[in-house]
Amino acid sequence: MTFTPTELEVEGAAGGEAGRDGAPAAPPASGRRLARAFLRDRAAVACGVYILLIILMAVAAPLLVKISGYGPLEFDQDAVDPNLGGIPLGAAGGMGADHWFGVEPGNGRDLFARIVYGARVSMLIAISATLLTTFLGVVFGLIAGYFGGRVDMVISRVMEFLMAFPALIFMIAVLSALPAENRQFLLVLVISFFGWPYLARIVRGQTMSLKEREFVEAAKASGATSAQIIFKEILPNLASTIIVMTTLAVPGYVGTEAGLSFLGVGVVPPTPSWGQMIASSVPWYAVDPAYFLIPGAFLFLLVLSFTVLGDRIRRLLGEGMA
Repeated sequence: MTFTPTELEVEGAAGGEAGRDGAPAAPPASGRRLARAFLRDRAAVACGVYILLIILMAVAAPLLVKISGYGPLEFDQDAVDPNLGGIPLGAAGGMGADHWFGVEPGNGRDLFARIVYGARVSMLIAISATLLTTFLGVVFGLIAGYFGGRVDMVISRVMEFLMAFPALIFMIAVLSALPAENRQFLLVLVISFFGWPYLARIVRGQTMSLKEREFVEAAKASGATSAQIIFKEILPNLASTIIVMTTLAVPGYVGTEAGLSFLGVGVVPPTPSWGQMIASSVPWYAVDPAYFLIPGAFLFLLVLSFTVLGDRIRRLLGEGMA
């Protein structure tokens, strides 16, 4: 479930790379032009709106649960029928004025409260892992691609070593052996540890190409240091690729967190998690399908929205550089 970009995606995303004639890349299209193109794309706008709503929902989770009247850890035994094994009372899993999305079977916890707090957990882990992965991937990719030689050999062997592992299996093994405390922090570290080589490989390849261009040679001739060349000459030409790959990485990490929680090695109960909720709904899907469908729909739409948005951004940046 760790995001693995393909070479075809890299080529499509690399709109910011320097031109083939050795000159620096053409300046990116104006912000207004890209904004107009984005707003004309209905799919991109719809995905962006949904992602924004999820982010706002996650940020405003404490306020929303105060309005709804139930917290994510509160039990409402009056909302379930103990004579029928804890099945929610009412239609569609107990949906109504008191419980907008219904309640969990067996314990009566409010689904809406757990959905909004689950969004907070999922977004926090996914975005934090993406930021850390991007930082590590860009830094190590730039260093390996620019300096080459033994430095490149060592970093490349580490990347190949990590990429050779079946990431999900080792994530499960590592997280099973770690303590339950600070599980969200540990999830970010483990996901990032196995995720950074994929971006680093892309950055390394493009850096190796860019460092041979004339504008880099001119910077060297002018007395620029290696750090100045890397961060002022090469890195700006990788901006488009990094933006696209970062956008496409987020849904992969959302899915990874949900999958690990589904398998019982992710977020520890009673902390809400969409993957955890889906796992808990399996025994109940025949009698209360809403308990499965609601978190499943939120997770599916979030992953789909990030994926489509990343693809649209790649296309827009590619057209803007053309």
